[in-house]
Amino acid sequence: MTATTFLKAAGLAALLASGSAASAQIKIALDSPADLATSGSYVWAHAFATHLNENGMEAEEYQRGALGGDDEVFDQVSQGLLEIGMSPLGIVSSLDTLIYGLRLPYFFADISEVDHALYDNGMLAAINAGLDGTGVQVLAVNTVGPATGIFNTQRAISSMADMEGLRMRALDESQIELYAAWGSTGTIVSWAEVPNALQTGVADGYLNPSFVPLLFGHTEFIKHFTPAQISPSLRITIVSEDWYDGLSDDERATVDAAADAGNAANRAWLAAQTGVTDQLVAAGVEITELSDEARAEFQAASETTYGAIVDEEQLAAWQNARDN
Repeated sequence: MTATTFLKAAGLAALLASGSAASAQIKIALDSPADLATSGSYVWAHAFATHLNENGMEAEEYQRGALGGDDEVFDQVSQGLLEIGMSPLGIVSSLDTLIYGLRLPYFFADISEVDHALYDNGMLAAINAGLDGTGVQVLAVNTVGPATGIFNTQRAISSMADMEGLRMRALDESQIELYAAWGSTGTIVSWAEVPNALQTGVADGYLNPSFVPLLFGHTEFIKHFTPAQISPSLRITIVSEDWYDGLSDDERATVDAAADAGNAANRAWLAAQTGVTDQLVAAGVEITELSDEARAEFQAASETTYGAIVDEEQLAAWQNARDN
């Protein structure tokens, strides 16, 4: 380890240790650029931090990567070294897989159905019950943009047959199974490696909400988008269980109200996302819509993969929470 690396690591350790008390600064690790116009995750985090600061609890946002990558943020939160992390949906799945119900393709019609299941019918509480004692809880679920669609570098996708021969970037094995059900293949690629993978042919595309190539500068090589509306585009806010449990009743009420403020700002932002498609077109991305018949074909194939994502009991719980 060089002297510079050692000093950087020591400084980070000191920074993290300084936030161990409930009364100390609340650190919020961002997972996207701090852009209120294009990042729904940041809209949530900023509204959350603003509410805390306006109500006597000092909070500060730390730019994406400043406190480490997703796995490092998760480790720090679970150890009580970091209070809040804006994180990928599946980051807690190694502890409990119930949260994967939120990734079921063509299961939720929109974010209102997600909120109904989570907040009206207790699925967020059920997720956290499975995480009790692990050091981490899910404080909220936030949307990062319109429902996911299909981006690729090769061709327009107007039907499932057009997926044949494409190799798509996958998050995990369950997404590889989804691609297989569609007649294509998947390869797991970390997000940091996606630009290189797309430019070298390691991957031909990915599933994401419409704003992603614009936010991360991928329109130089992403040339086709199909707004297939596969699933709501979601991330989560994780919170240190030890820190949260150590708050006073008043402090915890303030944090909960800040989460409500984040949810409200995030959902209002989503409702205003109406011009992203035009921005993609202006950046040289061709938009191809699915017919009702083509969408039904994707949906039917996708449903065959549910067993690879959640077990029967979990699926039944999500169906009940969505429909009642």
